[in-house]
Amino acid sequence: MTAQPDQAPVPLSAPAPGAPAELVAQLRADQRAEQWVPAFEREWAAALEEARRTFSLGRLYEAVQDWQGRLAHAPAVDAFVASGYDDSEAIDMAELRGRRR
Repeated sequence: MTAQPDQAPVPLSAPAPGAPAELVAQLRADQRAEQWVPAFEREWAAALEEARRTFSLGRLYEAVQDWQGRLAHAPAVDAFVASGYDDSEAIDMAELRGRRR
């Protein structure tokens, strides 16, 4: 019998080699570029430093996938905000993420 968990964590798939450059180009073309480009650059720099220290690419993959997700979901978020739905009882995602860690 092995001591394996019932559900093993799903490993991050490696983004394409040009994914970070393509992502920056997409971020620069977005209406939120003024806020998003510096935020991505800070996160990418931190991920690069962690990769240098730990010899692990996981944080770099995570940064690219997180920002790809933000870009992909931005139109839906914009539509929700523009619709006028009441989101006053929503949970702050930063708080929710903090609970998981």
